[in-house]
This record gives sequence, structure tokens and C-alpha cells, in this order.
Amino acid sequence: MHQKAIGRAVLIVFFLSLLTIPVVMRRMTTLAESTPPSTGAALRTYGMALQECAAQCGVHFVHEPPLLDAQLGPIMPEVASMGAGVSIVDFDRDGLQDFYVTTSGEGARNHLYHNVGNGKFEEVAEKMGVADLNQPGTGACMGAVWGDYDNDGYEDLLVYKWGRPELFHNDAGKGFTRVTTGSGLPAWINSNSAIWVDYDNDGKLDLLICGYYREDIDLWHLKTTKIMPESFEYANNGGRKYLLRNLGNGKFEDVTEKVGITSHRWTLAAVAADLHGTGYPDIVLANDYGYTEHYENDHGVRFREVGKETGIGEAPKSGMNASVGDILNNGTYSIYVSNISEPGNLIQGNNLWVPKEETPGGQLEYSNLAREMNVELGGWSFGAQFGDLNNDGFQDIFLVNGYVSADRNRSYWYDFGKIAGGNAKIIDDARNWPAMRNQSLSGYQQKHVWLNDGAGKFNEVAQVVGARDLLDGRAVALADFSNKGSLDIVTANQKGLLLLYMNTVDPRNKWIDFDLEGTKSNRSAIGAQVTVYWNGQRQIQEVSGGSGFCAQNQRRLHFGLGKDPRIEKVVIHWPSGANQTLSAPSVGVINKVKES
Repeated sequence: MHQKAIGRAVLIVFFLSLLTIPVVMRRMTTLAESTPPSTGAALRTYGMALQECAAQCGVHFVHEPPLLDAQLGPIMPEVASMGAGVSIVDFDRDGLQDFYVTTSGEGARNHLYHNVGNGKFEEVAEKMGVADLNQPGTGACMGAVWGDYDNDGYEDLLVYKWGRPELFHNDAGKGFTRVTTGSGLPAWINSNSAIWVDYDNDGKLDLLICGYYREDIDLWHLKTTKIMPESFEYANNGGRKYLLRNLGNGKFEDVTEKVGITSHRWTLAAVAADLHGTGYPDIVLANDYGYTEHYENDHGVRFREVGKETGIGEAPKSGMNASVGDILNNGTYSIYVSNISEPGNLIQGNNLWVPKEETPGGQLEYSNLAREMNVELGGWSFGAQFGDLNNDGFQDIFLVNGYVSADRNRSYWYDFGKIAGGNAKIIDDARNWPAMRNQSLSGYQQKHVWLNDGAGKFNEVAQVVGARDLLDGRAVALADFSNKGSLDIVTANQKGLLLLYMNTVDPRNKWIDFDLEGTKSNRSAIGAQVTVYWNGQRQIQEVSGGSGFCAQNQRRLHFGLGKDPRIEKVVIHWPSGANQTLSAPSVGVINKVKES
């Protein structure tokens, strides 16, 4: 009897332990989320580890939002929810990547951080003449892009605004001269995106500046409150686009309608790349309140909108990001467009447009594989960039998100839903939008680091590798600030601190970089394509004049190669049409290549 009693007791303890396992597992999960793993553990498991070190690096920047017309006061946190932009540049050609950040409050100053080496930065915007750009009556800064428009070897600066855009000439890295007047830029455009692109491959960089609000609206002195989108899905009452052809001598000509770009959608991001394989850059516009647009470049003469034909314009969403990457290592570009996903309220899902391998007649068509590849749900998503963050040979994605973080216990979603269901005459008038009253709208969201496993899936590792902030992210840009062979990350946050994530990568994973300089092509080499062939695979990248939301990555191209790489060849296709082959480039260094 004694032995039977002991047996029953053992069984009771065993079954009780089974009941407690879920509780223990939940507790362990909570600890795993709240207790950051060590850098060593992240390196061993994922090949990378991030450490936020802006303050230690000398970077002290907080974005200030614009304060618009008082008639917009009840919804000011929502309307004035943009303006935190970041762009990478080596403005003085010392071989170290610098960066420029925009703020939007009246009188607030943009910052230019000069990389002085040893992981330190010096703020020089005031000294260089590019700080004080939010003066009363001129609008508010939204972002900036760099490109050498006069081919003198130094990157010039365009700052786009809700207001008067500004163009600055780089004076050999020693300062900047404002050259806006007489350049041919529009006098006023409420823009949230711009890119440098040589659309006709004539060797001179052109400009695409995209309107969000209509260009006849002064958000500080409203004549009417009917300034909002006419629809949450089919709005076509946004700002016009400006494609400005570079005539030389600092002059630009508006050729937008002439080349067939007629969009008045609410554009938040633009990216250019040779998607059709013609040697000319095509353009993708990510549009809020509507369809993504895809403009096919007809040899620098005209553009044709083919969004419906290619598939990327199949359904209206809230497009906020446009970036491209060769995620399958097959020499083709996929396109990532971010949207809104809020469980229980609105699930649009982000779009990852992957080219179909075989299509009738060779027509370029895309499939949205965001769900299948695990990068669909990113919260209220804004900027995203492709880059090999752990140097394993595959392009990963870093995404920032979060819209309005206010009272954690009060949500604006119910009120937001009421206006979203109205007709055009209700929606387009700001007076009809419910007051926000310190409510949050998709705030306090965790960022996403999706690592590409090379087999068709991305794995979410942000919390584990160190990207743990809950700020309202807008722009993200990638650059190797220490020339160590790994991509660091800068994120610009609305009404928040700018964050600098330094990246440590498993040294067993090798890398190679290419710093290109055009001769017959534009000197910035924007539009040049580099294809690396190694270990029986290939990957293509293109020098970009701006991508993502209000952002620009380093101009230098970075390729991770994984372990034990054997490079077969590297082929460079220049915008001029010339091809250049490198048979044995050095691994683990920055290869400087001049167009031959």
C-alpha cells in the first residue's frame, strides 16, 4: 500500500508539472523578450549584433515637427507627422561616410554630421551653410538627397520641403552655396520625396521631386480646409510631380508632362532602377491613399505608366516606402512597398513585388510574395531598406514603423474609422476629421529586422540583434561608417531622437565594396549596375539617387559574400551603355572603379 501511495503521488506531481509547463514557457518567453541577449549570442546565432550609440558617437539630434495653420489644430499630430529624413554622403571625399538629417519646426536647424573617424561625428551644418532652412514663410524641411549635378566630383544637396525646395552647390567639401534662384526648381511644392536620376543617360543628373499635398496649398496660411485626400483608396487630388532635366550650368527644365508623367497621387516615396533591362532607369512611386505607380522608361524619351500591366498597381493601399533589392540572387530586382497593418483595425500588409520568371511575351510581371516570405506585417510601416546586414550573401530588410505615439491607453482608431467611411466631400475637408485629443494611432511599435535565409524566407530578429526602440520611425539609411565591411543603420524618428545602430558582423562572413565614379556617365555613377558572380550565384545592385521614405543610402555598393567566397567575375554596366568586367577584385576592401 505504501508503494502504491508513492506511485500515485509521483503521478500527481507529473501531471501537475504538465499543467505548469505552459505558464513556465510563457514566463520564459516574456523574459526572452524583455532581457536582451548578449552581443556574442546574437553574433553566433544570426551573424550580426546592433548597438545604439548615437550619444557616444557625438550625435545629439531630436526632430521637431512643423506647427501648421491653427485650423488644423484638432488633427495636428496626424497632419504634421512627417519631416524626419536622413541621407548619407561623403561630402568632403575623405573616404568616410557623413550624413544629413532634417527637422521641421519653425526656426529648427538641420544637422550635417561629419565623420571624423574612430566612431565619432562632428556637427558642421551651421559652418557649412546648410542648417537654417526652416525660416518663417519658406515652409518645413521633409528630407534631402545628394547628387553631383555639375560633375565636379563633389556631391551637391537638394532639400525638399513642404514649401520652397532648396539646391546647394558643394564647394569642394569646404562649404555649400545656395543656388536655388534661377535653377528652374518649382517655387513651392509640398513634397515628401525626391531622387536624383539620369533618366535620359546623357551624363547629367536630373531631378524628380514628388508632391504630396497640392502645390497651391500653403499649410501655414490656409484659404480652405479642403486639403485632405478625396478618398482613402482612389485619391487623385494630391501634388503634381516635377521631372527636371539637367541642362548644365546649374539650370533645370521641367519636362514632366512632355515625357508622360501626369500623376497627381499622394506620393510618399520614389525609387529609380532599370527594372525592364533596357539600360534606362524606370521609376516606381509609392502613393498614399491609392495605387503604386510604375513608369517604364522608353529610352529616355517618354515614360509609360504600366502599374496595372506589371501587377504592382493592382490594389490601392497606403504606400509609404519604395526600395529595390535582388533578394533571390538571380540578377533581378524585387520592390518593397510598405503600408499599414494594425490587427483588429486595418490589415493592408506590405508588398514585396518579386518578378515572375516566365511571362507571356516577355512582359515584366510581379507577384506579391510578402506573406509567403514573412515580410507582410510591419505595423504602420514607413521607411525600409535592403542590405546584407550579416554579410551572408543575401539581401535583408530593415524597416521602421509607428505613426503617432501619445497616450498609451487611448486609441484614435475608432475615430479614424469614422472619417475613413465618409464620402469624398466629407473626407477632403480637415474640419470633418475627429480631433485626436492626445490619442495614439499605431504608436509604440517594435521595429523589424528581417534576415534573408536565402531559401525564400525572411526571419524576424530585431529584438534579438539589438533594434529595440519604440520611437515613431520615418526614414532609415544604411552606411558603413567605419569602413569595416558591415552596414550600420541610421533611423530618423518623428518628434524623437535620431538613432545610430552600429553593426558588428561575424568576421567569418566576407564582403566586397565598390565605389564607382562615372566619366562619360554622371560622375556620381547613379544608375550604374554591379553584378557580382561568386560560388555559382550572382547578385545585382544599382547605385541609387535616393530610396525608401525620405532617405538615401551610401552611394558605395556593399556585397556580403558569406564564408569562403570564390569570386568568378564582376560586371559593371554604366549608364552610358559601357560594360566593364573585373576578373579578380580584392575581397574585404573598397574597390574604387572609374568608368573606363
